[in-house]
Amino acid sequence: MATLQVRNLPEATHQTLRTRATRAGQSLSDYVAGLLNMSTRVPTLEEWFDRVNALEPLDTDTRAADVLREERDRR
Repeated sequence: MATLQVRNLPEATHQTLRTRATRAGQSLSDYVAGLLNMSTRVPTLEEWFDRVNALEPLDTDTRAADVLREERDRR
């Protein structure tokens, strides 16, 4: 596993993280690692756009408005 050191963290931020870790019954290191793991599960906007741009465009003769109308009419 890799190690990460964060420098110049404001004392208030450090204290808040320490308090939250204690309340969660975790070490500060485990708590922050969990936060970082969660944050990497959601793509950034740039990553999302990259994924969308990599998709092949759909070739369809159906207008989006018609698809929406059909969906609404089914309800």
